[in-house]
Amino acid sequence: MRFIVGIGNPGRKYEKTRHNAGFMFLDQFASLHSLKFTPSKYEYYQAEGSLEGNPFLLIKPVTYVNLSGNAVFDLLNEFSGSPEDMLVVYDEINLEPGKYKVKLKGSDGGHNGISSIIYSIESENFTRLRIGIGNNFSPGAMADYVLSPFEKDEFELTTKVFDTCSLLANEFIRTGVKGILDANSKLITKDQTIID
Repeated sequence: MRFIVGIGNPGRKYEKTRHNAGFMFLDQFASLHSLKFTPSKYEYYQAEGSLEGNPFLLIKPVTYVNLSGNAVFDLLNEFSGSPEDMLVVYDEINLEPGKYKVKLKGSDGGHNGISSIIYSIESENFTRLRIGIGNNFSPGAMADYVLSPFEKDEFELTTKVFDTCSLLANEFIRTGVKGILDANSKLITKDQTIID
């Protein structure tokens, strides 16, 4: 089974904020596959589906971003899953809105949600799909920026790139890391960025 984890903060006040790009993507992806999220016995909502016979599970932690690892730890234990079978989708301030980047493994890059996951599962070996939210904020104002709603043009760019990210997620479900690598190599244009 493949797992796709979105990072975000629970609650209506955070629904359309930049830090919730991961949740926003999963909501759209679930809709494309006619899935609905339901509570689990752990600290996450889940939506289970299958793509061409390949089972997958979408996960939205109900903790705040900096405790995302709690949900991921329980998820992998419950399903005897491996970090290599997991794709984590989240916001990235070092990419402009409308751009994405695939990262195969590595450090947290300063993102508290990724830091929490790495700490909780004691592994950096999981694929990430980073969705650009830009960094148009003054020194010391990052927290306010990521917790504020998208501007209209940013929102349009972000939801548009979700279409491309959905194609990548589908290929990850089908064949894992190889699938997302192959799909990304076909999708790269001057408007998108490559794997690092």
